[in-house]
Amino acid sequence: MVPHPPLIIPEVGKGEEKKIQRTIDAYQRVAETIGRLQPETIVLLSPHQIMYADYFHISPGKGAKGDFGQFRAGRISLEAAYDTEFVRVLCEAAEEFGLPAGTLGEREKRLDHGTMVPLYFVNRFWTGYRLVRVGLSGLPLTAHYRLGQCIRATSETLGRNTVVIASGDLSHKLKEDGPYGYQDEGPTYDARVMDVMGRGAFGELLQFSEDFCEKAAECGHRSFTIMAGAFDRTGVEAEQLSYEGPFGVGYGVCAYRPCGVDGTRNFLEQCEEKERVEFLARREREDAYVRLARYTIETFVETGTLPKMPQGLPEELYQSRAGAFVSLKEDGRLRGCIGTIQAVRESLAEEIMHNAVSACSSDPRFSPVEDWEVDRLTISVDVLGETEKISSPEELDVTRYGVIVTKGARRGLLLPNLEGVDTIEEQIAIAKQKAGIGDHESVELERFEVIRHH
Repeated sequence: MVPHPPLIIPEVGKGEEKKIQRTIDAYQRVAETIGRLQPETIVLLSPHQIMYADYFHISPGKGAKGDFGQFRAGRISLEAAYDTEFVRVLCEAAEEFGLPAGTLGEREKRLDHGTMVPLYFVNRFWTGYRLVRVGLSGLPLTAHYRLGQCIRATSETLGRNTVVIASGDLSHKLKEDGPYGYQDEGPTYDARVMDVMGRGAFGELLQFSEDFCEKAAECGHRSFTIMAGAFDRTGVEAEQLSYEGPFGVGYGVCAYRPCGVDGTRNFLEQCEEKERVEFLARREREDAYVRLARYTIETFVETGTLPKMPQGLPEELYQSRAGAFVSLKEDGRLRGCIGTIQAVRESLAEEIMHNAVSACSSDPRFSPVEDWEVDRLTISVDVLGETEKISSPEELDVTRYGVIVTKGARRGLLLPNLEGVDTIEEQIAIAKQKAGIGDHESVELERFEVIRHH
């Protein structure tokens, strides 16, 4: 586990690198260890490799080059030959695991700095390896762990002496005067992840919420989780070598060696069992509105068709009409949200069912929900009250009222009481953004209340 600040390269840092000397010393120790191991293959996991929302990109071809030109040190360059056989078998293993991973969609062949910084150190001690360069994705952490299992399986299939390098900085929100500012979650994330990684307690990586990681502005968590998957059911000797954050970004270095089979470290299975129990408990708590949305989504994802209206719903779902929004979250992150401001169907039940289908299949921000995701979804249904025009933002309250902004034919809506939306200004700005209205354009405002069903 290593960071990738370009300034750690003397020709880039021009003396600033001395402020993270402990990181440099730790890097040196890691690189010396890799030199002694003389791996045939290095699998390097980089956040700055091509990243897709629903696909792991593995670099194709025979090799690639790169340099630090974008950091004004273009004469410092690296070249790596790829392990094409390992890539082929890894893609096959991912397919068997049902993971969307492969060599399609390459946009940039050149080596990224998340790859080059680690190799800059490694190449001082060992150059007899072939490289496998793997990008991250927007898929859940559990999918990243599975990819690590595929890497492990591939190494064993080929009998490769393999080193996995998880490249990634920690929080970018450690200091007010840092390049990215300060957020309370920043130092909290760094302390927590260094504790986890220092103990080799890899299962705890899966317990970090997406929202928390996003607020901390980390970039390495998915890399670390893939590496963790490569050690599934394996005891590890963990060594925490350094942690620093003088520039407002956290840099952590840890090293791991396998030390025998340990069936108690089946962290993915443990996580999935916990999720199963939580899902059953959550489903038990859902009211009739949410059960209707879930039934609709389950049926549509399985069959591709809208199910028939079920019997036995509360009478108001058959008799009343109203606008409704169906919101989906997965691992704490939005997975789809579609709704109607006013009723367009004959009943509220129909409104919910049609919007549930749209939320899981037609939200342009997301790919359609797949069958393996359905049980992971947290669903809410917001039934909208009547809208009323207001003359000033002062008549809004982010916890009580949703907002509608209108500029000509453009109209945007934001629901009330959303996590991460704490001010009226944020609420209006997001609603404008959704409508394609500029920040400085004046708009007409409307407000509405909702009844939220969980």
